[in-house]
Amino acid sequence: MRQQMQGDHERLSSMTTRLIRHPCQENIALYLGRQLFFTRNNFESSLLPFSIPTILQVGVPEVTHAHFAGPLLLLVVNQKVYFYDYEAEFWAPSRGIKHPVSHLSGDNCCYGEHFLCLDISSFIFAYLYGDAIAQTKIYFSDNQGRTFQKYLQKGQEELVGSLGGIFYFHSLSQIGLLLINQGRAQFLYTDYPLNHSLGLPFNYSGSLEVIVAPGQKGILLLWFEKNLLISKNVGQLVDSVPVKESQSVSHSSILEANLTIHSVAANENEMAVLTRENKLYYGSLGILTNFLIKFADQNLWSQETVLMFTKPGILQVLTPIPDASFPAFDFQKCIVNIQAVLMDPQLQIGFCKVELLQADFEDKMYIIDMNSKLELAAFMIPRPGTSPVPVVTVSNPHSLGLQAVIYENGYSYDGNIEYRLNISLRQQQHGGRADPSFTSRIQKPTMSTVTVDIANKEISCVDLKPLTAIISIGCDIDKKIVVRNEISACNKGILDPVTLQNNYSYVIEKDAYALDFLGQKSTEDLVVRYPYKKLGCPLLVYYDIPWKPVVELWRDGSFQEVIHAEYVLLEVNGLFTYTYSLTARTALCTSQPQNWSSIVKAGGHMGSYTWNRENYVSCHDPNNRVPLEWPDVPYHILGGPTDNKVTFNQRNGIYVFFISIVDPYYSYCHLENTFSVYVYGAFPLPLFPPEITILLLMLAILLSVWLAYMIPKVLHTEWGRRVWGLWAHLGRSCARSCGHVPCKCCACTEEAQTHLKIKNV
Repeated sequence: MRQQMQGDHERLSSMTTRLIRHPCQENIALYLGRQLFFTRNNFESSLLPFSIPTILQVGVPEVTHAHFAGPLLLLVVNQKVYFYDYEAEFWAPSRGIKHPVSHLSGDNCCYGEHFLCLDISSFIFAYLYGDAIAQTKIYFSDNQGRTFQKYLQKGQEELVGSLGGIFYFHSLSQIGLLLINQGRAQFLYTDYPLNHSLGLPFNYSGSLEVIVAPGQKGILLLWFEKNLLISKNVGQLVDSVPVKESQSVSHSSILEANLTIHSVAANENEMAVLTRENKLYYGSLGILTNFLIKFADQNLWSQETVLMFTKPGILQVLTPIPDASFPAFDFQKCIVNIQAVLMDPQLQIGFCKVELLQADFEDKMYIIDMNSKLELAAFMIPRPGTSPVPVVTVSNPHSLGLQAVIYENGYSYDGNIEYRLNISLRQQQHGGRADPSFTSRIQKPTMSTVTVDIANKEISCVDLKPLTAIISIGCDIDKKIVVRNEISACNKGILDPVTLQNNYSYVIEKDAYALDFLGQKSTEDLVVRYPYKKLGCPLLVYYDIPWKPVVELWRDGSFQEVIHAEYVLLEVNGLFTYTYSLTARTALCTSQPQNWSSIVKAGGHMGSYTWNRENYVSCHDPNNRVPLEWPDVPYHILGGPTDNKVTFNQRNGIYVFFISIVDPYYSYCHLENTFSVYVYGAFPLPLFPPEITILLLMLAILLSVWLAYMIPKVLHTEWGRRVWGLWAHLGRSCARSCGHVPCKCCACTEEAQTHLKIKNV
């Protein structure tokens, strides 16, 4: 590899040899000792010492920590972070870190290409080990360490002691800080409900290396050369690992056994320890088998030796061997078959009581959305005459509750009884059996693992690994919302689908829309092209009937239910010729409700589309302290406990609505969509206001009545007879003129000519 041949050779600043293996790619690993070696084939070929390109100008490179994050190898070199993309063979410094760091922490999810699994591998912390916790600078990355930003822990400046590490415990959906103070240490957690109390303190001496066991089951191994500690619940309880020298000799800890640890290896279910006393120990990470047993003495130890699990039950003891005539190194391998060693009669290990433990959910990821549940099943076949006890555990009981039932399910081909274990999982908050002070905040998505194991499993059950699946209590991306469209404008012949598909556009009057969504009228008409491919034919709505859409939930192409949760609408082109049937008062709000104006102002340029479950606050929430100052404003939320509806102004045309489910307790997803309606039935607006038209009509009627009364009365007076005579004289004069010359008189009409003819007759 080019980077190995040219550059500055790296070395581990600590005297303790380490080996870091990629949890998801079995053949990729990094050896850290006096020299570093990076392998892609599990040390099968000779390797040149790993080096960093001289162009990065790091001086004499000393590595204090390393971590695999997806396709990247992260290294802390001289208190700075660099990453090496081993797929593209590319080196670069991480950006954003402005202060010295010494350690990295992160995790890897190996359950496939699910986006939630990929997110787990992306979260990385960088920190300076041993720095005063109140003033230390911690950095966080969400893109596998390419860039970092400062992480601010609430109340950090008030903490006492030094920083022993910071970790994202995905199995508990918590960030944990390891605090060290006066020879004692304990974990501090950031989210409810664990943020109200610290983990139990434990003795801390030396510089503990923290190993987060793969698999997201919440298992931690903390060790330094004189002791080995274990936690099954991400640091809430930390205990020493007992040591069995033989069936008759045992110790409560490595410290009591007076051993000096040289190398520690762990996978999802196993651990191994090599001591400087040239002793090899093995242990299981099962529920009750947290102890080490000593294997027969072998000459394995050297300063450069490390341990590595290549697969379950197979342990490799690796030692780099230099070549006198070539700069590359070979690796001497001693392979230990754990199952074969445990069968040694001198160890007096009992046989495994279970012949089969299997399930379809093993090493898979599932999603439980709000108000949903998940049904799983596992199968067990015990050895005849034994009584193994299967047990189901979850790593995050604050979010995920379970019920399990076991029963006989027939017989195997060998005649042994087969048992079926039915597991029902749902949110702990909906289980009805946990106190609210124990459960996590339901509004926040969380994660947990579910594991099926044998409680009284012997250490000899090497090949019988626990069954584990990751459960995401969060958004089910297969869900979507659809507005029911049973009667469309095309069905009734109002609109033509062919015309709509042919780049159809329509005009919105300038006094009917506002692009800022705040009701300010525009200065010119807006021409809108109708996106038929996206919206189809508009839903038909009569303008004079209050209306609200029927919103349906669909999952993976199947109808689920009609949604009655709270949601909001917004016309995407800024039309404001509609309102709502309820006000804050009639909706029985106890506090001032949110509306689109407040959301747009709070969200700035993008505020028009940011009203969702995360920023919605119900006006019926007793914890909402915003006073109800304007009770007569329209209430913009539909669905939920009210019967609010949309009422349209007297205007026909197309409306394109954005819909968003804002109820935070319906789903963890941002359920949003866009649909269109065609409003019909509204008569054209009059040229004059109706008040003026009615007034003029009433005046005309009154004038007609008055004239009908006054004219006959006036004609009986002297003045009336004189006026009548004048009009009669004008009529006779006009009639005579019409008989001889073309009529130019305004009174010369066809009626007058007819009168003249009658007179002549």
